[in-house]
Amino acid sequence: MRELLLKGGVKQVKGELRVPSDKSISHRAVIFGALARGETLVHSWLRSADTLATLRIIRSLGVRVRVQNGVLRISGSGFNLSEPENVLNAGNSGTTARLIMGVLATQPFFSVLTGDRSLRRRPMLRVTSPLREMGASIDGRESGNRLPLSIRGGELRGITFFNRRSSAQVKSALLIAGLRAQGTTEVSEPVLSRDHTERMLSFFGVEVVSLPGAEGHLIKLRGGQELSAAEIHCPADPSSAAFFCALALLAPKGELLLRDVLVNPTRDGFYRKLREMGGRVVYENEREISGEPVADVRIVSGGSLRGITVHPHEIPALIDELPVLAVVMALAEGRSEVRGARELRVKESDRIRAVVENLRKMGVPVEEFEDGFAIEGVSRLRGSRIRTYGDHRIAMAFAVAGLVAEGETLIDDPDCVRVSYPEFFRDLFSVVEYP
Repeated sequence: MRELLLKGGVKQVKGELRVPSDKSISHRAVIFGALARGETLVHSWLRSADTLATLRIIRSLGVRVRVQNGVLRISGSGFNLSEPENVLNAGNSGTTARLIMGVLATQPFFSVLTGDRSLRRRPMLRVTSPLREMGASIDGRESGNRLPLSIRGGELRGITFFNRRSSAQVKSALLIAGLRAQGTTEVSEPVLSRDHTERMLSFFGVEVVSLPGAEGHLIKLRGGQELSAAEIHCPADPSSAAFFCALALLAPKGELLLRDVLVNPTRDGFYRKLREMGGRVVYENEREISGEPVADVRIVSGGSLRGITVHPHEIPALIDELPVLAVVMALAEGRSEVRGARELRVKESDRIRAVVENLRKMGVPVEEFEDGFAIEGVSRLRGSRIRTYGDHRIAMAFAVAGLVAEGETLIDDPDCVRVSYPEFFRDLFSVVEYP
């Protein structure tokens, strides 16, 4: 569909929902299964445009992956991959591109990696520079800062790297490369970024050391370790669940249960901030699945919300949820502020600009900063035409805004949600009721 018209004034949100599985874990399960020895089984794998890009690349590198009764069965290569015949295309997925760069750096053959128009604009030097320091030969546009990139890997050496942006994608690429490097690879970062790579490597039998410190966090692993095949169960994606959580809080009444949600402390910052705002958000049935903490999340509508500040050190744990958190802030009492989120400028769109522009259209006073924004809460939003910039997070966040606004809201590119949540609008309409 080219455009989507949403009717505002939702009366109630209620029901139970299991949103699609976590995208970060789905990417890593395929990549690590491909590098392991033996057959890895992946249950509840997310099938979306981004994860399918990872799967296509893994198959292009000679790894056999079968789907049997909904389960991925990956015949691991033990790091013995094949030189690809064609250019590898990561589509719109930054995770695919950056983690696969770490994989390709370990291989002695030549490969070329590219992506769609949006991904070709995103910065890659943050990964290419340390991989070159480890010994990989990488070239590309703007001295290796933009896709397409040519990569020839081979003999690598471990390095010590300061991950100043606390980027999980950078950290993951270096740890993957470090598995085939001589010596030890160490990555330090000011704030612990998403730790799915460390957790999953441990689940595949790799010894990874993670050490908190007064000045940040240190992750290190010794080269030469093998991955042993594993059985992975993918939990529900907290970033996808966030949109329904926000909708339930903003609706006049109702109650929603989101099942099997990943609540890893490096990923659940959004839910913690909602509780700080006064939202009734409760974890139930907490448990561990495939090395990750999981819970059912219950949200009760109808409470009053207050403005909050998101500080720079909190950004890594809620970076992807900031657009929908901004929508919640817009309907909270008082002033809210986000700082230290400059990374939003180089996501699938300039998400700071997209959030500011669209909230202003809906009648919200917003101040834009280079690294964030400040929002003065209003009592109601007004329907408007939303420009998504082809960004799935913007489309989903403002779909939530449109449902609770007055009047009608037009989403200009609803199909962009396919990269992470193909059935988003179906699920969204399944839990709402109108007067």
